[in-house]
Amino acid sequence: MKQLFSKSSIAICISAVLMGCGATTIISTPIENIDTTPSKIADLTEVQKKNWGHLDLVTDTIPGMSVDKAYREIIGNKKGQKVIVAVLDSGVDLKHEDLDDVLWTNKGERAGDGKDNDNNGYIDDVHGYNFLGESYNEQLEAARIVKLKLGDAAMQAKAKAKVDAEYTKALQGKQNYEQFLQAVKNSHEQLIKEFGKSNYTKKEVSALKPKTEAMQQTVGVALQAFSYADDLPSFMELLSDGIKHFSDQANYNYNVNFDGRKEVGDNPYDINDTKYGNGNPQSRNEDESHGSHVAGIIAAERNNGKGANGIANNVAIMSIRAVPNGDEYDKDIALGIRYAVNNGAKIINGSFGKGFSPNAEWVYEAIKYAASKDVLFVHAAGNDGANLDDPNEPNFPNDAVNNGPEIADNVITVGALDPKYGGTLVASYSNYGKINVDVFAPGTDIYSTYPNNTYEYSPGTSMAAPAVAGVAALIRSQYPKLTAAQVKKIILKSGLPVKTKVALGGDAAKVASLDEISTSGRIVNAYNALIMAQSVSSGKIQL
Repeated sequence: MKQLFSKSSIAICISAVLMGCGATTIISTPIENIDTTPSKIADLTEVQKKNWGHLDLVTDTIPGMSVDKAYREIIGNKKGQKVIVAVLDSGVDLKHEDLDDVLWTNKGERAGDGKDNDNNGYIDDVHGYNFLGESYNEQLEAARIVKLKLGDAAMQAKAKAKVDAEYTKALQGKQNYEQFLQAVKNSHEQLIKEFGKSNYTKKEVSALKPKTEAMQQTVGVALQAFSYADDLPSFMELLSDGIKHFSDQANYNYNVNFDGRKEVGDNPYDINDTKYGNGNPQSRNEDESHGSHVAGIIAAERNNGKGANGIANNVAIMSIRAVPNGDEYDKDIALGIRYAVNNGAKIINGSFGKGFSPNAEWVYEAIKYAASKDVLFVHAAGNDGANLDDPNEPNFPNDAVNNGPEIADNVITVGALDPKYGGTLVASYSNYGKINVDVFAPGTDIYSTYPNNTYEYSPGTSMAAPAVAGVAALIRSQYPKLTAAQVKKIILKSGLPVKTKVALGGDAAKVASLDEISTSGRIVNAYNALIMAQSVSSGKIQL
């Protein structure tokens, strides 16, 4: 799933009383309290920003998943059973200080000997597998369809219209951002001269009374920049990210002449051509950060005094490198799912998606295979602010093909929440759909691991999906007898049923309640999920 940029702010611009563990009576969040929760007026503190997805709606007035509350009142120091979670994504930084102790290790494989020691069909797959070889930049599927004339005439015509429009838009976007960046640079230089320092404030700029048209323009540009960032250098960095985004689109994503797959050496449209890739799913460069960020949301080492806390406390992350800087190939995703299932994963996180899928049936069959082996697949809804129930707004893969019945009972599709409760609760970029989106979870400005022992905030349904995968891992760890289908039902049924009308696609005039834009009508709640899981596991309630 191609995100807008690596940084967050500019990217988003452009239920009953049940017995819990032990002797404590645990009461789930009272339904009547939810829609009377006041909106949080004050900005989040720095601590809250880094942890908002773990907070509690009623206690903190922040629409998190009550993860901290679940640890305090239910889990405590209980580790449960270790759960393998596959991160089917870009590469993960396997050396990261907050991830290195939570990696899955294939004990049947000896690293670096060039042999398939465990005879699973993959050589040197110690921590997972890399289906991309040394490639990273890639086309979007629409460009491949145009280039290779894939699919039927209707698909080709739709893909060509998409490529033609988006390629032109990318070139224009790059030019606009370059011009804006130059204007901000000029403004910054002039203000340094004006103030005799580089760390001037918005208040100081606002107080200026320009005597020339040039200075008036300088002040205007600076104030515009301050509306997006704390200072002009930070805004220039965001603009540079934007330029890279549009450059990638023009040079790789919508460039019909680009061939990123030649470095891999396989035929990506032949599902039987499986002898490719390698056993090193390590991320290749700093820009390849998506998989690391996703892995940290699920499983960053908890309470080690570093960076961020993952949601689950006893997981092993299996890194499967299959999502490039562009659209993933159906073959890589299908084989990646099967690899995860065959090597012990109980949950697969899929923070990717695309609007065209020439070989979607390969992925559907892999999802059904995962279901047959009791593996949960958690998928991001996508970041187009669109209604996925609209046949013109598909997001592959899904489990309700053409809005029909679910092909399997093991898929959770997740939309994204903003950290402020109220009418803007659903993130403006988040896709939605009564049929095709199951539930919502924290997704905007999530703090997690980045390559080279760094940490960043990132937004997207790509962040909401691993939040749910983390909750699923907690459930499967504490209650290992529950099936994937049961875990899905628990997560959907135990969430908070928010009735407040929310804006869709960032349009304040277009509003709906969560039960109108998702299957469950709820936001995920780890605390309630664990309560329900305990009752289902003990046979007290039936789903």
